[in-house]
Amino acid sequence: INVLGDFLGMRDVDALTSQALEQRYGIKQADMLILFGGSIPHGCDVVAEAMKQGIAKELMIVGGEGHTTESLRQAIHHACPEITTEGRMEADVMQAYLVSRYGLQATLLERESTNCGNNITYAWDTMDRAGREPKHIIIVQDATMQRRMDAGFRKDMRDGVTIINYAAYRAQVVAQDHKLTLQPRDLWGMWDIKRYVTLLMGEIPRLRDDRHGYGPKGKGFIAHVDIPDDVLCAFEALKGIYDDGVRVANPAYASK
Repeated sequence: INVLGDFLGMRDVDALTSQALEQRYGIKQADMLILFGGSIPHGCDVVAEAMKQGIAKELMIVGGEGHTTESLRQAIHHACPEITTEGRMEADVMQAYLVSRYGLQATLLERESTNCGNNITYAWDTMDRAGREPKHIIIVQDATMQRRMDAGFRKDMRDGVTIINYAAYRAQVVAQDHKLTLQPRDLWGMWDIKRYVTLLMGEIPRLRDDRHGYGPKGKGFIAHVDIPDDVLCAFEALKGIYDDGVRVANPAYASK
């Protein structure tokens, strides 16, 4: 589980700080930070703290309704009962939380996307309509989906643009008293173990560049991804334990 988690949860910098950006990219501030609705709510707090420190000039939130939306709605409403979340899009729910908790208003909201693929195309469309041409973009997504988001951006990359990955969290699974436990335990809105494993396992078939995957040799949704042998071995080992663990794409959220 941890091998998959470490591989999928890409971070191009160790922290969302100006010092980290300057050390790696020679800049102190990105032009745009994009928070994606697939993230657990903890990602909102990560982004808010970084924006308070001036990590990016503008914040954009991307997310309509997908397979993770209902859990986000429930978590935000439970933490902030004054926020109505029922039926609202991910971007609106996250925005309401950031305004309520931090007084932080995103510059741009994208409310129509339903999956990782159109998260990206609709994000570009939203920036184009607003006349934005960012050169350095930080993308923050749920750790289970960060590498696929990166591969999607690489497929639709624009000249002169640098994508900086920062998975919303880093989690490790440890065995305690014959049970699997997620660490750290204070990740707000974190998936339970079974859901977390399901999300991790579902990414490997998607990232594989074969006729069944999302890469150039398959559906063509993402750029090629090199999957290390140890990750493939971990995936195969987990399939022997969680035989129903590979998440199948929900056709309700397919791109139209």
